[in-house]
Amino acid sequence: MKETSTGSEAAALIARLDWAKSPLGEANDWPQSLRTAVDIVVHSPMPMLLLWGSELIQLYNDAFALLAGNKHPDAMGQPAHQTWPELHSFTAPIYDAVLSGQVRSFSEQRFVLQRNQRDTEIWLDLTYSPIRDECASVSGILVTAIETNERRQFTQELQQRSEASLKAQQSTEQRLRHLNENLEERVAQRTLALAEANQRLQNEMVERERAEDALRHAQKMEAVGQLTGGIAHDFNNMLTGIIGSLDLMQRYITDGRSDDIGRFADAAVASAHRAAALTHRLLAFSRRQSLDRRPLDPNQLVASLEDLFRRTKGAHITLKVQLGNDIWPVNTDASQLENALLNLVINARDAMPEGGELLIETANSYLDGTDITTLEPVKAGDYVMLGVCDNGTGMAPKILAKAFDPFFTTKPIGQGTGLGLSMIYGFAQQSGGHVTLHSEPGQGTCVRLYLPRLHGTALESCLPTSLSEAPVALAGEAVVVVEDDPAVRMLVVNVLDELGYTAHQAADARTALPLLESDLRVDLLVTDVGLPGMNGRQLAEIARQHRPGLRILFMTGYAQKATERQGLLEDGMDMVAKPFSIDLLATKIRSMISVDDSVKA
Repeated sequence: MKETSTGSEAAALIARLDWAKSPLGEANDWPQSLRTAVDIVVHSPMPMLLLWGSELIQLYNDAFALLAGNKHPDAMGQPAHQTWPELHSFTAPIYDAVLSGQVRSFSEQRFVLQRNQRDTEIWLDLTYSPIRDECASVSGILVTAIETNERRQFTQELQQRSEASLKAQQSTEQRLRHLNENLEERVAQRTLALAEANQRLQNEMVERERAEDALRHAQKMEAVGQLTGGIAHDFNNMLTGIIGSLDLMQRYITDGRSDDIGRFADAAVASAHRAAALTHRLLAFSRRQSLDRRPLDPNQLVASLEDLFRRTKGAHITLKVQLGNDIWPVNTDASQLENALLNLVINARDAMPEGGELLIETANSYLDGTDITTLEPVKAGDYVMLGVCDNGTGMAPKILAKAFDPFFTTKPIGQGTGLGLSMIYGFAQQSGGHVTLHSEPGQGTCVRLYLPRLHGTALESCLPTSLSEAPVALAGEAVVVVEDDPAVRMLVVNVLDELGYTAHQAADARTALPLLESDLRVDLLVTDVGLPGMNGRQLAEIARQHRPGLRILFMTGYAQKATERQGLLEDGMDMVAKPFSIDLLATKIRSMISVDDSVKA
């Protein structure tokens, strides 16, 4: 196996070892699944250990080498049971479970390991995940180990300080009672003693508040750790599919087997789309997604989706659609609302494996802040309610309390991301609305989405339209592309070239300005919002000073000001969110230029 260019000592050690003498055999003969797993391990900043084959041969990165202590470097390439005999009783049942396809996780697990020739007590957060080979069989175990000694010590110190503060308060209260019982005997000392006791009590209360603040901060960091761990887990799986597929495609092309790469391209595209969907859900949860708000009729939207709901629910479930009369219009993103309703229908279906009734309803509603219980305060006013209810298994109070937490799911591994309800919650809050969740075990679940009523705006048909074949350019049309990411810029320019446009490109606003200030024909400016230095919105303003009426298409992966389109866009401007399909980009460009083909240089 060739040494990677990461500067990793572990990678260098892997490259030096004579693997021909190990159960894994020559490194050049390793399967692609093992190569990909090793690449992920050595490039990870987190401590990672890879166990491969029937004897669970060890391969790890630099961060794990520090945890291994005196076991390193002799542990590299050796069976796990030979290196860690003292841990056999703990690891044996875990390995058996993971090799059968299960995942095992442990929080603050205590170990005594040899470091610097002496026993050292350490605490670890551990995750054991199965790694599958080309035949979809479990051939290895990926171990993620994070040392939590500092976190545990900090938590213990906070607990001790809190207990000490409570004891001091109790002691003070006891002394006060004693003073009251002996009031007649100690009249002269009463005023001074009470003043001193009160001061001490105030100081102790302040200290206790500080300890409670520190404890809340620790709990917040623990929640952030859960969130980042879930993201890392999902993205590592997706990156494995992308990296592995692309690697195999390169090998097949080198070997002249280009006819066989289609399935690997499909696998890479599928993993990339899953990653894009995950980022969209995260942006929805954090209220940072780009909303394309338009007036719409909720009843019209639900009616247009009824066929999709019937296909999604399954034959064992009865669908009932109950639309209110004279439903008020709302101003929201139709696609995001569709996605939210579809997620709720899928959740309801999964909650009724034996069949049941699914109710989708709409109604006008006035909320004054006391009508419903939500995570955040309710602004009094008129709302449109869209509800999805089922009579399925329901949720216990313990599960109900965590329903909106990101990456929390009761579904089996691989059947749910844990972001569905948190995404809906973020969408509702970003839209100025609310969401409620009512559930009882054995009775069912009802999720109601409240969106603010839109006053005094004529409705337009806002149902999504299907994309046709990518439209091509007309004679001589030119586009300036400004994008700081070389890969994205190359993609957009190549799309324009393929469609027949004349494409001019720039990596930043400073490079783009001479093009926009020249005599070149420019029919459209396509620019990223988050450019280094001068951003895309500032570039657009300067460009329109030289070219009044210039049409501008913004691209954004995420930008603080781009989360609300209405605050960013003016007439003749539009936005497309990354990642986008080639057909969507081509259609956007064609539609914007076609509005007014008279805009020339």
